[in-house]
Amino acid sequence: MQKRELTDLEDLRLVYRGNKILGDLFSKSIHSVRQLTENESSAKGFYRFLQNDRVSEEDIVYNLSMNCKAACRGRYVVCIQDTTEINLGSHSKRIKKDGYIGTTNASNTIGLGFLLHPSLVLDAAEGIPYGYADIKVWNRPLEFKSKRERRYNSLPIEEKESYKWVEVSKNTKTALSKVTAGMVIVQDREGDIYEQFAMIPDKQTDLLIRARTNRILKDKTTLFDCLSGEQAKGTYELVVDAKQTRKKRTAQMEIRYKEIEIQKTAAASKEAASCVKLTLIEAKEVGHTGSDKICWRLLTTMPVENIQTAKTCIEWYSWRWMIEEVFKILKKEGYNIEASELEYASSVRKMCLLIMEVIIKLFLMRLAYAEPEVDLSAATCFTKEEQDCLENQIIHLEGKTEKQKNPYKTKDLKRYVWAIARLGGWKGYEHKRHPGITTLWIGLKYFKASWQGWEINRNVSTR
Repeated sequence: MQKRELTDLEDLRLVYRGNKILGDLFSKSIHSVRQLTENESSAKGFYRFLQNDRVSEEDIVYNLSMNCKAACRGRYVVCIQDTTEINLGSHSKRIKKDGYIGTTNASNTIGLGFLLHPSLVLDAAEGIPYGYADIKVWNRPLEFKSKRERRYNSLPIEEKESYKWVEVSKNTKTALSKVTAGMVIVQDREGDIYEQFAMIPDKQTDLLIRARTNRILKDKTTLFDCLSGEQAKGTYELVVDAKQTRKKRTAQMEIRYKEIEIQKTAAASKEAASCVKLTLIEAKEVGHTGSDKICWRLLTTMPVENIQTAKTCIEWYSWRWMIEEVFKILKKEGYNIEASELEYASSVRKMCLLIMEVIIKLFLMRLAYAEPEVDLSAATCFTKEEQDCLENQIIHLEGKTEKQKNPYKTKDLKRYVWAIARLGGWKGYEHKRHPGITTLWIGLKYFKASWQGWEINRNVSTR
């Protein structure tokens, strides 16, 4: 896994500044420019970088995509898409309305901000995050008309906001088709768009999308009922975590699948084929009657000829939680970018993109620890000097009993993730739950403070 850096900016000084910002965002785990920088000169350089016209959003996304391509070369990958909005309504009186900001869906505050739609790329076998094949960033107008006023239903797909699913899928294909062994693009119900099924798939690209519409199929049956008379092809168990009023349970799931043919809708593009053959996979909970009963209906362009392929598709769809974790760390549970005091929305947008690249390192740390068979070098996240500092930390973080010792070898990323997790509040017991993304994010903040003390002591000691 290569280092995640900016390399393709026209000015080497901008490359240096950008990589310094990425390093500080990772190690300090905060969004505040004042807290990220050491002095006034450094702060001015940071602000100038974000406001520099020679550092465009397209430049940053291109760099992120290049990092991703280099990391996933030769692999079969899963590309997960979703949308989040960055709401800056609490700063509405201060932030400049510079054309990079508009209305959002927020209902409890002033809806003012922009939207992000990334394509997060994972290894299909191990779930290792490689980065982003593409990220679409956009804003609506400040005066946003209703769908009825815009005659939304009669607009061509290219003029609808939902075209983001098709657009990012196309860009993902362009970025990865020549470097990967193949890909499957995973989307939630909003991506259930006929044009996608008709236009995106090819020999290297498949779709896996949760069904939203109870379509009438070519054989005149309905999508949601066409499997009702079919025998289950297999079963599996799914642990459902407790949430608010929901109790933890083990769901008994039945799997069914069937080849179907969907028809072109009246609103679909004229260029789209009249019908498309797909496979419908249904994962349905049995023995539970609550309102939270699980039923996933997945549409895929992949041929599903056995139960193992169906289970693999269900697992890939379940990986959607990872992109939701990216959004959580970007916002409330991590960098809290919506609290940014940057004056220009264009700067906030660039900062978001830089933070999203940094979050990949957090995922690598979490994955390295949670999956023992995944072998990642410490150099993917920490410099030699930082590793030396963490070695010193480990001496003080280890407990007296064998269960509280760090069990990993030097140069293994797991060894240093153990230390970061302990700094973040994890107790160090292997039989307990593994440290999560938020714990690691907190641990990095404490590590940076100790790292600064370590550097001062080392510099004084060598004089």
